[in-house]
Amino acid sequence: MPANTRTAQFKSTSVRHRSTNRMVPNNSIEIASKGESSFINGNVISEVESEEEIETTLDTLLVKSTDKQTLLPIARDQVKVKDETSMSVSLQVFLPFLIAGFGTVGAGMVLDIVQHWDVFEVVGEVFILVPALLGLKGNLEMTLASRLSTAANLGTIDSPKELWKMIGGNMALTQCQAIVVGFLASLAAILMGWIPDGELNISHTLLLCASSLVTASLASGILGSIMVAVVILSKRCHINPDNVATPIAASLGDLTTLSLLAWISNILYKAIGKQHWLAPTIIVLFLILVPLWAYISYHNIYTKEVLSSGWSPVIAAMLISSCGGLVLDIAIRKNAGVAVFSPVINGVGGNLVAVHASRLSTSLHKLGPPGTTVEGRQKSCINPCRVFCSDSQHSKTARVLLVMVIPGQLIFLYLIAYIKAGHTSITGRVTVMYVSVALIQVAILLYTADVLVHFLWELKKDPDNFSIPYLTALGDLLGTALLAFGFYIVWEVGDKDSDIGD
Repeated sequence: MPANTRTAQFKSTSVRHRSTNRMVPNNSIEIASKGESSFINGNVISEVESEEEIETTLDTLLVKSTDKQTLLPIARDQVKVKDETSMSVSLQVFLPFLIAGFGTVGAGMVLDIVQHWDVFEVVGEVFILVPALLGLKGNLEMTLASRLSTAANLGTIDSPKELWKMIGGNMALTQCQAIVVGFLASLAAILMGWIPDGELNISHTLLLCASSLVTASLASGILGSIMVAVVILSKRCHINPDNVATPIAASLGDLTTLSLLAWISNILYKAIGKQHWLAPTIIVLFLILVPLWAYISYHNIYTKEVLSSGWSPVIAAMLISSCGGLVLDIAIRKNAGVAVFSPVINGVGGNLVAVHASRLSTSLHKLGPPGTTVEGRQKSCINPCRVFCSDSQHSKTARVLLVMVIPGQLIFLYLIAYIKAGHTSITGRVTVMYVSVALIQVAILLYTADVLVHFLWELKKDPDNFSIPYLTALGDLLGTALLAFGFYIVWEVGDKDSDIGD
């Protein structure tokens, strides 16, 4: 081996080399890097593109998982891993981002249609449920995707046994959280609907509770299964799950959740006065299942801690999203054109910030457990220029994600205009307003993600479990408020048009 090659020596126990099937007793495993090549046990490999290639190389040399887990930190330290370029991040993120965007456009079209249904016009509190339930993908599914992506990148779930144990525990956990958060979201919607009028309709209250519980549970089960499949396939295809899992979580998330909410609430609305037992039975059935899902989660090593400490972010995020729902309810009554755009702007902002938060969290986990010191990181408030304009890998990613807003939102606007959805013409003023609002929203979210993820890390809290719920909920509130304000400005300057789609 060349003299100027950096090497790391590790004296292992007996190792079986797979190519020869021979035991190599107590030998030194050499891991070194030089220029464009890396050496592991004398095997020359090209400069690795990702951490997965280090794992793969070690996996071809070692049978014992204990040896691999011991050598992996040495390999990560000694073998040079290429940083992802802006182009590679763009190529991996943009397609899932577009697919997710089309899903949010579909959700916007659904909301634009169902806002005229009797159940939405009579039981106005259903609008308050919309952001809270759509936000579940940020509270639960995106958090699940981030946890699985981190585990995949760190090699935690390489063993099939550990993989299925993690999947089972996390699916039970998301069901438990979905039912509880769905129930609390319905109570928040009932309270916000009761305060202005001072009247409480029992039939409407039961409808809201039952609709929220069924929607939250079914959507969580469907989207959670999709997330598991995406992370496993990404790992096998050597694609960074952090780049694709969270956008795909939202690709069908908004559309699925909103369609389920509209369908179930419409059925229960028609049952009022005819099948009095239906809504109460649904509520009791789902609440009975909560202890079962909690028991399974508590006895799973991967979810026990999250079950006890992961409630504050999802409940706080639900409350923030409910405030966004109240803003949406008011905005739609003032201007029906908001309906088709709200899921799109909120969904796109949530998707992009979830990608950034997931990547930040994964990079921190590679340093060690939460609380590990991050070299060169200031503890005071970070300058926004450092977040977006430095030469760091995360700054490059933030710039890519921010720029991606412009072509993405223009494509979604064109699609909305092409199918003549909504109640507002897509004029030049509307286009400039909408893209500007989207850029402001995403810029605020990306900056907040950088600060929040590192802040949680310093507090020894896992960002995978805490950051994304807050960020997506903030995105819902910011997006809806900025959109309503933007439409108000456009209306005042002259685009007083509300005939399309009627």
